[in-house]
Amino acid sequence: MTSPFPRAWTGFRRPAYQAGPPPRRQFLPREFLEALLAGAAARLPLLDAPRLDWADAERVHDPAYLARWRRGEVTRAEERALGFPWNPAVVERGLLSSGATLAATRDALAHGLGINLGGGTHHAYRDRAEGFSFLNDVVISTRWLLDQGHVRRVLILDLDVHQGNGTAAILQGEERVLTVSVHGANNYPFQKERSGLDLALPDGTGDEAYLAVLDEVIAPAVARFRPDFAFYLAGADVLGGDQLGRLALTPGGVRARDDRVFRWAARTGTPLVTVMAGGYNRDPRKLIETRLGTLDAALAAFG
Repeated sequence: MTSPFPRAWTGFRRPAYQAGPPPRRQFLPREFLEALLAGAAARLPLLDAPRLDWADAERVHDPAYLARWRRGEVTRAEERALGFPWNPAVVERGLLSSGATLAATRDALAHGLGINLGGGTHHAYRDRAEGFSFLNDVVISTRWLLDQGHVRRVLILDLDVHQGNGTAAILQGEERVLTVSVHGANNYPFQKERSGLDLALPDGTGDEAYLAVLDEVIAPAVARFRPDFAFYLAGADVLGGDQLGRLALTPGGVRARDDRVFRWAARTGTPLVTVMAGGYNRDPRKLIETRLGTLDAALAAFG
């Protein structure tokens, strides 16, 4: 795995601006989004990805739920749970982001590594939307891998600051998948689901304690499971200063986290898909630095 790997272009593309976003403070200003894309493009080409087929979404989500959202037949309560009002671009953005994760999954099968510059909508349940998540992109790609017989055991390593409650609920009882979540104990969602392995961290957890959890708890559990494919939700909302997070990692701590994951995958020959997941920092420049650091960690590990 020493050749360059294709990356999937994803949810920061134009339709994301049209999707009726939640309060402005939770999203990067447009100029910083453009700077992030420019930084990524300076490292590797940005590749388009096809929108997800509805048939692939139905592998995971209730068809009646999907049909209602396609038609816009949603309630105010459902819009509040999602985090912004319904419009057709909400559906389109979900399909584009999930399609990019599936394209990155094919990249990883072919080349060892795939990266979606967005994705990680881990709060979507089988039959309801929550937390800015309409479709659960990683579970959709996991189900595709298993149904197609490409792999036998899948690891979903969720290092976003928020527990992947939708992922945990959908995959409850699926012995071929190990769901791991390292998240803030006091963060959304306030009623957690049960993952295969949950590590809930106290407010203010910094680099040293966080990395110790990865080394002393997560790494041995992953080694015992022996996955032959992995998804990595590389949330930047673990950074100190995040508007929706309560942890206190530095950019260097996040880079050390990323290095551990990518080097493990490269060393063990485990195909890996990375999605960016959450990040709402008060300092957009720090967020961009951290996002690009994740790409650099991937390139350093895989060549």
